[in-house]
Amino acid sequence: MGHNTVERKVIVATTKDELEAAALKLPPAERARLVHRLLASLESLEERDVEADWIDEAERRYASYRRGILAGRPADVVLREAKTALE
Repeated sequence: MGHNTVERKVIVATTKDELEAAALKLPPAERARLVHRLLASLESLEERDVEADWIDEAERRYASYRRGILAGRPADVVLREAKTALE
């Protein structure tokens, strides 16, 4: 192989432990790239989970409002209270 040739190895892991061991054998730059990609995949998952949770919460609150369990409040009152809380 020449100096500019990068040797690539295909690693097939059949268990989590084998996958972890194979990842730890990667050069530092490749491990860093892998870590970055794995963390990015979790962040996007977390964002979807949070969004789904807020949608569920909004639907639950609206259903409670429709059944008369929760009372509505004027928007100007809610916004004034929020502004005061943020000051």
